[in-house]
Amino acid sequence: MSGRTGRAWSSVVSLLPGRADLTAMRRHPRRDLLAGVTVAIVALPLALGFGVSSGMGAAAGLATAVVAGAVAALFGGSNLQVSGPTGAMTVVLVPIVAQYGPGGVLTVGLMAGVILIALALARVGRYMRYVPAPVVEGFTLGIACVIALQQVPSALGVPKPEGDKALAVAWQAVLDFAREPRWAEVALAVAVAAVMLAGARWRPGVPFSIIAVVAATVAAQALPLDAAVIGALPAGLPAPSLAFLDPAALGSLLAPAVAVAALAALESLLSASVADGMTVGERHDPDRELFGQGLANIAAPLFGGVPATAAIARTAVNVRTGAASRLAALTHAAVLAAIVFVAAPLVSRIPLAALAGVLLATAVRMVEVGSLRAIARATRADGLVLALTAVATVALDLVYAVIIGLVIAGALALRAVARQARLDQVDFKPDLPGEHSDEEYELLTEHIVAYRIDGPLFFAAAHRFLLELLEVADVRVVILRMSRVTTVDATGALVLKDAIDRLHRRGILVLASGVRPGQRQVFDSVEALAGLGGEHATTPEAIRHARAHLQHTGILPRHDAQPA
Repeated sequence: MSGRTGRAWSSVVSLLPGRADLTAMRRHPRRDLLAGVTVAIVALPLALGFGVSSGMGAAAGLATAVVAGAVAALFGGSNLQVSGPTGAMTVVLVPIVAQYGPGGVLTVGLMAGVILIALALARVGRYMRYVPAPVVEGFTLGIACVIALQQVPSALGVPKPEGDKALAVAWQAVLDFAREPRWAEVALAVAVAAVMLAGARWRPGVPFSIIAVVAATVAAQALPLDAAVIGALPAGLPAPSLAFLDPAALGSLLAPAVAVAALAALESLLSASVADGMTVGERHDPDRELFGQGLANIAAPLFGGVPATAAIARTAVNVRTGAASRLAALTHAAVLAAIVFVAAPLVSRIPLAALAGVLLATAVRMVEVGSLRAIARATRADGLVLALTAVATVALDLVYAVIIGLVIAGALALRAVARQARLDQVDFKPDLPGEHSDEEYELLTEHIVAYRIDGPLFFAAAHRFLLELLEVADVRVVILRMSRVTTVDATGALVLKDAIDRLHRRGILVLASGVRPGQRQVFDSVEALAGLGGEHATTPEAIRHARAHLQHTGILPRHDAQPA
């Protein structure tokens, strides 16, 4: 095996489950089993609700929770992560379902899984930590709003209007409800949401979502309320199949697949970081997490499941109920599978309005008011990024929102860094004792100007640097003190070259001192320093050069000149 092949194989092996994972699952099996059952009870209505909201149906949500939940638990990079269908993914899937149909969604999930595995092998997981907090909070707020808007038709008991924009669909649903009100569904949705929100404050450890859904189902059957229900579910998972795959459609589905993969990576790594912060000593492997999510998204479509990602809410429940290893998430998937096989007829009777109430409460609980307030108060730029990301999520879609948020945050960060760059004129104090008479010193200060460049010299600050440097007038020599330049790029080097050439054309000698060796390659690549009259290691050496130049031009008297 060659060295390159061996390294590649070692890279793949490092992403696979190891003996340590099995050892961890043996330490506290009772705690893990209890946590897994609890998470499954919480996850059941969410899986059903998100499956319905995505347009793929409740069966697809359950299949995703079972298959993707098990695969991601086994191969993922976190011991405590719980995966399945999520609200954020639902937001992205709705327009894909509308444009490409169910087969397109399954193909997108499969392609997204391959992309995630490629990202894991490329070891890019560590870079996801650089997404700014205002962007994360902004699209979380936007997702919560979109999830709530998506539930309006079911909560009002009206057929879902055509369209993939949540705000427009919700408004049309309200108009349809006004023409023919259905108060039974409204009562169910409001009651379920109220029980969940009140219960979360009163007894956070009790799964009030399943209690509320069971109560709503019993009420709808007993009264009866004539409320729309989930409908027939298959008593088990379908056999794995690739019948949905259309090779001719892969090109047109690439962009949605990239969007789904990006969201799955971002939300999964964010959830893993949240889980780490809730525990002591837990640290996830970001690349292995991407690998596990990739395998989960390849497996889920084979069984009719939608694209999956780690779920922050279910992961938090898992941690709070004492989970210590992957066994808890595996138990969660196993319990949901048992429900699919045993209780499908009962689950099929759950009113859609009750699921809408579950997701409405989930949307409300997604919004951390304290965190939003803190970021909005931090700086004006942070508040702007948060607000624009949230608005873009609702008005456009999640992928565009993240891109817009990152671009704006990056631009504001660059502006802040660029403001740190300074071009300061320094007092001319040649440290050459005994070499200058008072008359010579005065001539030196009249004809030489020294500038100290502080901070980064790159594209964001280069134009201002050029304007400031070219304001110099009535001097014969300019000394650029460059020892404090922290970084330089090609744009900054080109601007410096332009400034030196312009000063040279005006008959001004330009000298430089303190150029760092690590930055020389950038300057040399564009010949930025070619127009210098001289380059020196220290400023005193540059001053000696300037003095010699002034003597040569007759501005300073030569010390070796003979009296007439």
